[in-house]
Amino acid sequence: MKKLNYIICFTAFNLFWFLLSKLLDMRALPSPISVYLSYSKAIAADIHLHAAASAFRAAAGIFTALLIGAAAGLLMGYNKTINRTLSPIVYLSYPVPKLALLPVVMLFFGIGDLSKIIMISLIIVFQLIVSIRDAALAIPEESYDLLVSLKASPIAKVRHITVPAVLPAVFSTLRVSAGTAISVLMVAETFGTDRGLGFYIIDSWMRADYIQMYFGILLLSLIGFIIFITLDYTEYKICRWKR
Repeated sequence: MKKLNYIICFTAFNLFWFLLSKLLDMRALPSPISVYLSYSKAIAADIHLHAAASAFRAAAGIFTALLIGAAAGLLMGYNKTINRTLSPIVYLSYPVPKLALLPVVMLFFGIGDLSKIIMISLIIVFQLIVSIRDAALAIPEESYDLLVSLKASPIAKVRHITVPAVLPAVFSTLRVSAGTAISVLMVAETFGTDRGLGFYIIDSWMRADYIQMYFGILLLSLIGFIIFITLDYTEYKICRWKR
């Protein structure tokens, strides 16, 4: 049923796009048929290499943010001293517009993949830290009573109580921030690189090749959709108690 809903939404979107392109009759808005039929031209322009570069940067950025956010969030949730120390840093850093830091990141880390990965991580990591910390702090103390009576180790408490309790918050945060991360990646890939869908889209736009521009936008959207579906599926398999 869920697959059918996706098919219906995708069909409706393309139908609306097709009707709008015919109604406006503008070169800047080609029909979806023209865009999809330009597949061979996109392959000849190595769009698969651009897509692979963007997918790698997105995945690496999300994974890096998850590692840092999980470590910092759990430490802040477990230790009041660490929480009091790090909370001001997190609260002061979180509101800073991350795109404004792009020139700074590129100055320190170059114009290669590393700067793009860092930008994606910066978008996600603060949300993860706050969500994981709050979820850990919200766990009732009595939830640990059984493991305490069994003289379980701190690692066992984290594994059997804390991690299952914070996982839903982790996946919710990743879903919310993944779209923003893809948008930031698109902007970051327009500077100092000749690889990535952000570069491909802007390059096509500058050459007034609007069909390839839309093809790049669709492919970048597909990467975001795959990330979103992967998060949904992973949560479904791991968080069995939520079913």
